[in-house]
Amino acid sequence: MKSLKILIEKHADGYVAYPLGLKGVVVGAGDSYEEALADVKSAIRFHVETFGAEVLEDESPVLEAFVAETGVAA
Repeated sequence: MKSLKILIEKHADGYVAYPLGLKGVVVGAGDSYEEALADVKSAIRFHVETFGAEVLEDESPVLEAFVAETGVAA
């Protein structure tokens, strides 16, 4: 079993979750943290079944994840 770091964002209309360090794009969503996590886990399983276990192979795995904030001129 491969361990993945999952980033979960809270928005006004629900939660969005996505894994870090996975080849390809996988996103889950839900009305709660738990729903978003369950949805992204299901999406990861589907992604692996569709594209093969090599999507889990990462030559440079994510060791830590950080959240930072900065300003950008609009």
